[in-house]
Amino acid sequence: MDLLKIMTFTLAAWVFFTDAHAQTPAPAPPPTLKKSHAHIGLIYPVSTNGWEAASYSNSLSLHAIAGASGAETGVALAGVALIIKDSASGLLASGFANYVTHNARGTQLAGFMNSTGSSKGVSMAGFVNVSGDAGTQVGGFMNIAKKVKGVQIAGFLNIADSSDYPIALVNIIRNGEKSIGLSTDETLTSLVTFRSGSRKLYGIVGVGYNGKDKKDLYAWEGGFGAHFNIARDFRLNTELVSIGLTDFKSGDYFRSSLRLLPSLRLGHRVELFAGPSFNYIRSEKGKGAGLVTHYLWSEKEPSGILHGLYFGATGGMNIIF
Repeated sequence: MDLLKIMTFTLAAWVFFTDAHAQTPAPAPPPTLKKSHAHIGLIYPVSTNGWEAASYSNSLSLHAIAGASGAETGVALAGVALIIKDSASGLLASGFANYVTHNARGTQLAGFMNSTGSSKGVSMAGFVNVSGDAGTQVGGFMNIAKKVKGVQIAGFLNIADSSDYPIALVNIIRNGEKSIGLSTDETLTSLVTFRSGSRKLYGIVGVGYNGKDKKDLYAWEGGFGAHFNIARDFRLNTELVSIGLTDFKSGDYFRSSLRLLPSLRLGHRVELFAGPSFNYIRSEKGKGAGLVTHYLWSEKEPSGILHGLYFGATGGMNIIF
């Protein structure tokens, strides 16, 4: 598979830059593409369109390894990669990567990466989507775009100039909001958190410490939130987070929390917040089991694992930048 990837990248570079020697000071208009109902092949140029594959617009493309074309207007499938020199519409699906120089409309599916000049529709990739302006991006690890009109969903990171609906643990949005926060809760778990996203949605990552338990416990936090603006300096932040406590020896403590946090902004940079939370905990080997004594419901398995539901509270401060 590594050899196939090397071949694919080499193919992409050759197809995109093979005409560089013909460049003139004034950009030439795009060439008229030949029409092909079906393009079938193994790997460029072993296909029905041969060496001239990048001069064709195809309604259907099927390639065992990788295919090159000028444009696609229907369905294009490849085992490893699709390289499209101009634009594409419809469905693109490949095992590793899709490359579209200009605009892609419709759906792009790739095992690793989608790379487009711009996209309208849905781009889904196992690792990363890269585009200019984009519709909806779903990436296993990250998404990169300029202006996003739909939703960005990533396993870890979204990057964009403008994106109203980023969903990831970390979101670097140029016209969005980022903050560093300090907080504590009913279990005296204190956290330093980084919140990042748009003016509507944001992600949360944090680390901290709990000294209330009989053993020192280290904390981590990850989750998502939404801003609901009520007045100029007052808003309601809702958050769904997971918190873990561990001493890195034996047993773990896991908590899922839904928070409702009224927030008051003091000036442009400081925000104070406090509010109730609804929590579910799972504790192994007694880890953190004594942090809460009053449960709405609790159950202890024969193995010693404790499950519980209870109401709590969280408060703290954010420095916004």
